[in-house]
This record gives sequence, structure tokens and C-alpha cells, in this order.
Amino acid sequence: MNNTFKDLKYKVFQSGNPVFFYIGINVLLFLIIAVIGVFSWLSGKGDLISPLVREYVGLPASISKLPERFYTVFTYMFIHDGILHILFNMLGLYWFGSIFMNFLKSKQFHFVYLAGGLFGGLFAVAVLNIFPVYAGGLAGVTIVGASAAVMAIIFAAATLVPNYTIMLFIFGEVKIKWIAIVYFVLDFLAIGSVNAGGSLAHIGGALLGFVFIKRLQSGNDWSKLFERKPKLKVVRNEKPVKKPEFKGGVSQQEIDAILDKISTSGYDKLSAVEKEKLFKASKD
Repeated sequence: MNNTFKDLKYKVFQSGNPVFFYIGINVLLFLIIAVIGVFSWLSGKGDLISPLVREYVGLPASISKLPERFYTVFTYMFIHDGILHILFNMLGLYWFGSIFMNFLKSKQFHFVYLAGGLFGGLFAVAVLNIFPVYAGGLAGVTIVGASAAVMAIIFAAATLVPNYTIMLFIFGEVKIKWIAIVYFVLDFLAIGSVNAGGSLAHIGGALLGFVFIKRLQSGNDWSKLFERKPKLKVVRNEKPVKKPEFKGGVSQQEIDAILDKISTSGYDKLSAVEKEKLFKASKD
């Protein structure tokens, strides 16, 4: 058991893989809240923790509550309502997050996950308060879950490599672009349901992931916001050293051309040399 915990600790906090990091954080918080809820129920007082968590950590649907609950636009994406909720979110994050990390960098994953969750939550609150049809049912409604962030990762991967295939039970090999489209259609149809807030957050996250990749392919990497600005350093009598843009000496122009080819023709159409260059760049 000691070795198992050490392995989990390494994967979540020390491996540098953001997929394991976010899965670990979500699962850890879910277990803490669930265990406290069990002890509360055993005490005979019922589950007191879940309502408190939704009230003070969940994102309120009513825009009037945001000034005093401003932090919930971030915290809501790490709280889940039930075992199936977190199970499907984490499975989607693992499958599509692994595809994402095969082609892009950790800082880009962090940006898409967090920005997808933030934008998805704000998008849902905005739509719920703009359209009168939702006005009568916003009081006391909160949004929780990592679904918006996960949808951002799903759509980023599907936009980057739309013809990448995964094996699905019963269906066999399926291109991930079709999986993303089915998710989007189901969420669009569900905006008239009791979970309209959740579905709207999913749509917002999906839009963020899609736009991020489109901007990245045009040469604009939004994740550069996470880069530290280098400190000025005075160097005398030294010849300038030209550094490669990527590890392995693969240039940005070569990577852009390969990503464009993946977007139009699919990953399987790459030559062995192009796949090798993409692999080297992904390790940067």
C-alpha cells in the first residue's frame, strides 16, 4: 500500500503530466467531501456537507450572487455531484487528455483546461440570465463539475486531430471528431432540461477548446500567458547562440505545416519523418 500511495503521489504531483494532476485533484476533493458526508450521515444529522459545498463552492446561476461568490467561477470546476458524475468526467479527461498531450505541451493543457472551465461557467451564467425562459428557476441553482473544462480538452483534441481514431465498445474504431460532435449535439438538445446550466457550461467549454486550436494553428498561442518573462541579463564579449525553437531542432514552421496537414488529412497521413518531428516537438 505504501508503494501504491507513492506511485499515485508521483503521478499526480511530480510526473509533470497535467492529465494525472487534474484527475488527482478532482478525485481527492471528491473523496474528502464524500467521507465527511458519510460521517455526517452516520451521526444522524443527515448529509450536511453537500448542500454547504454547493452553496459556497458551486457557481451560482443567479448573476446577482456573483459579486459575493466571485471565486466560485474557479472552484466549481473541481466539485462533483455523485460518483457517476466524476467517473465519466475523469474518463473523458484521461482519454482525450492523453491525445492532447501527444501533440501539445503541458502549459497548453493547463490553459485549455482552466480557461475552458472559466469560460464555460461564465457562458452558462450569462445565457441563463439573458433568456427570460430561465428567469423563474435561477434562485438557489448552482453549477458544479469539471465538464466544461473536460469539454474544452475534448474539442481541442478533436479540432487538432479530427481523424484520430479510438476504439469504442460495440462501435469499433471511431474518429474523435464524431464523438465531439455527438457530445455537442446532446448538450445543445439538453439546454431545455432541468440541467440547462450544466449543458450550457459544456457548450462554452467546447467553444473555448475549438477557438484555442484555431488560433494556435494561425500562430497565436494563448497559453503564452503562462510563460515567465525572462530577466534582463547583460552579456559582454560573447557570441550569440542560436537556439532551436523546439527540442531536436524542429522549427515552428515545420510543426505548423505538420499540424495543418493533420487538420486536413488526419494523423495517419503523416510520413514517418513527420511523425518523428512531431514526437520530438511534443517532448519540449
